[in-house]
Amino acid sequence: MQQLTSYIMGQWLFGQGESRKIYHALTGEALYEVSTEGLPLVDSLAYGRKHGGDALAAMTFQQRGQMLKAVAKYLLERKDYLYEISAQTGATKVDSWVDIEGGIATLFAFSGLANRELPDDTIWPEDEMIPLSKQGQFIARHILTSRRGVALHINAFNFPCWGMLEKLAPTWLAGVPAIIKPATASAQLTQAMVSLIVESGLVPEGAIQLICGGVGEIFEHLDFEDVVTFTGSAATGQKLKSHPRLREKSIPFTMEADSLNCAILGVDVQPEQPEFSLFIKEIVREMTSKSGQKCTAIRRIIVPGSQLEAVKQALLHRLSGITVGDPAVEGVRMGALINQEQRDDVQEKVLFLQQNGCEILCGGTTQGVNIIGGDIHTGAFYPPTLLYCADPYTHRAVHETEAFGPVATLMSYQTTEQAVELAIMGEGSLAGTVVTAEASVAQEVIRHSARAHGRMLILNEAAATESTGHGSPLPLLVHGGPGRAGGGEELGGLRAVKHYMQRTAIQGSPSMLTAVTKQWSRGAEVYADPVHPFRKYFEDLVIGDTLLTARRTVSEADLVNFACLSGDHFYAHMDKIGAAQSLFGERVAHGYFVVSAAAGLFVDAAVGPVIANYGMENLRFIEPVKIGDTIQVRLTCKKKIKKAQKTQEDKPNGVVEWDVQVFNQHGVVVALYSILTLVERREGDFV
Repeated sequence: MQQLTSYIMGQWLFGQGESRKIYHALTGEALYEVSTEGLPLVDSLAYGRKHGGDALAAMTFQQRGQMLKAVAKYLLERKDYLYEISAQTGATKVDSWVDIEGGIATLFAFSGLANRELPDDTIWPEDEMIPLSKQGQFIARHILTSRRGVALHINAFNFPCWGMLEKLAPTWLAGVPAIIKPATASAQLTQAMVSLIVESGLVPEGAIQLICGGVGEIFEHLDFEDVVTFTGSAATGQKLKSHPRLREKSIPFTMEADSLNCAILGVDVQPEQPEFSLFIKEIVREMTSKSGQKCTAIRRIIVPGSQLEAVKQALLHRLSGITVGDPAVEGVRMGALINQEQRDDVQEKVLFLQQNGCEILCGGTTQGVNIIGGDIHTGAFYPPTLLYCADPYTHRAVHETEAFGPVATLMSYQTTEQAVELAIMGEGSLAGTVVTAEASVAQEVIRHSARAHGRMLILNEAAATESTGHGSPLPLLVHGGPGRAGGGEELGGLRAVKHYMQRTAIQGSPSMLTAVTKQWSRGAEVYADPVHPFRKYFEDLVIGDTLLTARRTVSEADLVNFACLSGDHFYAHMDKIGAAQSLFGERVAHGYFVVSAAAGLFVDAAVGPVIANYGMENLRFIEPVKIGDTIQVRLTCKKKIKKAQKTQEDKPNGVVEWDVQVFNQHGVVVALYSILTLVERREGDFV
């Protein structure tokens, strides 16, 4: 039997003493043994903080994002190796695809977020300047800095790759090293992926460590800059969450626990409608995907009383076609549970539900189940099981007890208000789905039940062709939920990165805050130069480089010409009588004429390092510009983001954000905004 080693302090190590065995989900064969007894687990905290933490914190967000992309590419090129190991967990090819390639896609997604939205710096100014005084020389901003601790990730068995990578991506992007503690039952797949990451040499030493087995006394040595995340059962999560050390040091802890997610069939849907078929398909997919071992799986099927029989027959018919066995055999639709211990737990929960108001409609026992290419006695197989609860208001067990396998319970309602009530009786869910063709039904369900869910899907015929489905967490959307679901949030785009960072409000003069953030704030020092800013390469530009333009007087002809060119003949610009009765009291220039005229004042027309203007942000028209007013523009280099050179042929470049202030003849600001330009760099860095 092989030993599944941990990666601690730069070494692959195996513990001493008693070990725990990992079994093949399909054959029951003993595959590996794990042990962490005697390993320097406590020392791994200091090692991660010092080696991985120092290296990651020194990298900019852009560099971390590029690292994520490189790791993702490396793993994707070696995915076949991971698929082979995933088969040992009882997963089908589709199950493995979601876990392996879905996890890698998360790395790509966060890399893209960094490239588009994060600074080429080690600190992250989170918001714009907040003025604190009348004269503008006392301001504030919130900044985010990397915690100089370790993120301890404790993951569940059902997604050994995706569950790790969904946490690793924002952790590394935040500049924080991680210690991964996978569930022992599927640790062989996590260990295989970590070994590839280490082998790649793409991440700093100490940025990732792996514990295959128990965590020993590591909790007792966590410190205030460390972070703990947990995915798994609510009981285990609550036990860890209440650890005295977490309370003593105020250590952030986020939990994602299994929940009794629901799917609601709208009161409007009839069997002949496409939404009815979509509902049945979604239920069966959620029951059988990963053999029902998903924290987001549908456990409660809530349908109108008038459609109860139709839904029941449709589900039974579709479930009867689900073939169970070895996924390597052609035609097998569902594999095994992770191990026989899990199968026994599912069986126990099904029997408990049966004793507490639920009737078994199909499945519910391993006796007589036809297994293709496997043995019901040695493999951890369990049949798709549909239950029915006739009185879900009285029998609370259906809202409190989860059989973590291919099990779901059917129940009915009479009004949409009752459907919402049943949904909320789950006391907090990761995901919910409402299937309806009527916007009014979707509106009522979502507005009244969203408070009990982390994510909700509205499914109809229009969305079905592109929908990722009820149980698919996406990198840009929050994954988590209130109450029973744990009360935490993961993913959600850049929100996830902020979880591993410290937010600090800084106050001071604009020049001081500019120096700290490396982003110019209005009121800070500027640097005038005879060379026009648009004549400078990316490297030559300095934060605070400024240009005060010539002036331009706005005429009636400007308004008429712009109206003819744009087609904008709004009365405030063109109707003298109407404009006199408006809040302006007279005709005013088009706001977009002011922006266009400003560009005409600050743009340098000749060929130069500026490649393109590709965006405008935070445009505000502060005061009207009237006929006869004279405008002038101050253009200031606000921030710079160096972009990676993707190919040898690409011009090396970076993004420059310019602050634009448009004044009138009285020095009063009439328009404020930022523009983004792509500016050529002198030297490339393509590798």
